[in-house]
Amino acid sequence: MVKAVIFTDFDGTVTWDDSNDYLTDRYGFGKDKRLEAFEGVIDGSKTFREAFWQMLESVDKSLPECIKILEENIQLDPGFKQTFHWAEENNVPIVVVSSGMRPIIKSLLASLVGEDAIRKIEIVSNEVEVTDDHKWKIVYKDDSSFGHDKSKSIAEAKHKFEAAQKPNEPRPYYFYCGDGVSDLSAAKECDLLFAKKGKDLIRYCRKQNVPYHEFETFEDILYCMKQVLSGEKTVQELMQNDQ
Repeated sequence: MVKAVIFTDFDGTVTWDDSNDYLTDRYGFGKDKRLEAFEGVIDGSKTFREAFWQMLESVDKSLPECIKILEENIQLDPGFKQTFHWAEENNVPIVVVSSGMRPIIKSLLASLVGEDAIRKIEIVSNEVEVTDDHKWKIVYKDDSSFGHDKSKSIAEAKHKFEAAQKPNEPRPYYFYCGDGVSDLSAAKECDLLFAKKGKDLIRYCRKQNVPYHEFETFEDILYCMKQVLSGEKTVQELMQNDQ
């Protein structure tokens, strides 16, 4: 029986830094333009899909070069590996629900967590198309303003988990971990949202009056999930800490 499911963003959540920001700031149009683009997303004048496309289009490196750069420079959240092993031992699936790109996510999971992670963590994300002249571009998962509507992906996954349950079994707790504006729709599909301290998701949650629990690392997330699953605290109590 699955008691809980961890849905998580990848860049800036599972990883310490956002790999797409890293590439854009160093090999694309730079940090200032990136921040300007995402201010437009927060104030509603631009979609995430548009801003993200502009970022990636500005990166002047091949996909293999990008992956190599990221493997050498991106670090894992210090609590994620522990959470991964705990989840495996307690039959808690981890589903990465990302606005990033599958080849990059797979490569970073393998290098930072281990090859086991590729087999045991489900990845729902955008894809990449590489042309004959080695140019590459993101292929969005859907036609939404985000490019990947995470709420739809999570709803589909929840249906799958609940369909596999036996009659009268309680449904799993659904946790979501994120840091950016693309995570807001996903948060509304889950019982408890973990929002990363100091990041755009918290600003957006406050603006939209969406309850959340602030975290710094996956060590915080793991501690809170254990409290919920043991009955020590309710989801409502944890969310009230930040409201």
